[in-house]
Amino acid sequence: MILQELLENIEKLTENFDSIAEDRKAQLETLSAYIQKKYNDKKAPKLIVICTHNSRRSHLGQLWLAAAADYYQLPTLESFSGGTEATAFNPNAIAAVQRIGFEVTKEAEAKNPIYNVQWKTDQEAYQAFSKRFEEAPNPTEEFAAIMVCTEADEGCPFVPGTDFRIALPFKDPKAFDGTPQEAAKYDERCQQIGTEMLYVLSKVSIN
Repeated sequence: MILQELLENIEKLTENFDSIAEDRKAQLETLSAYIQKKYNDKKAPKLIVICTHNSRRSHLGQLWLAAAADYYQLPTLESFSGGTEATAFNPNAIAAVQRIGFEVTKEAEAKNPIYNVQWKTDQEAYQAFSKRFEEAPNPTEEFAAIMVCTEADEGCPFVPGTDFRIALPFKDPKAFDGTPQEAAKYDERCQQIGTEMLYVLSKVSIN
């Protein structure tokens, strides 16, 4: 079962689908159609959310896809994240997912720490850390590449192994690091990404 605070926030976000612009919805629905075709073909959809540093938006996208898959009972969907380079899962992004209801603990201090993330009860924790998109445990064939920042989309014109690619850029909350708006802007981006990933999976069903 999804953690209670997170579940309550998911239900609030699903009420915001009308806030998504129609042209953006049309774009999101192309990702829904890709996922639906995988299910129709009796295959597990595999999705890698990619941003330059794999520090903020790509982690947010991956975690929301995972939680949304459980919310909509799409258990075979596999979500991953990666970057065009590896840095670290940013603490401000971690704080934002904690505020919305994910449970996050740091496994050990390191330059690129591993964080154990849970979004449901009795769950083996998901290990979140920064990595390049082609590094394990990410898939290397038959996956969708979801490019969530313009820099990664432009800087990585070819993603080997992908059978679907989509650019879904989100504004980088990094611009507000160290400002009074920091937490609010990270929460805003977390909620926006959550709303859109929930919308994508709301259009998918298992036959």
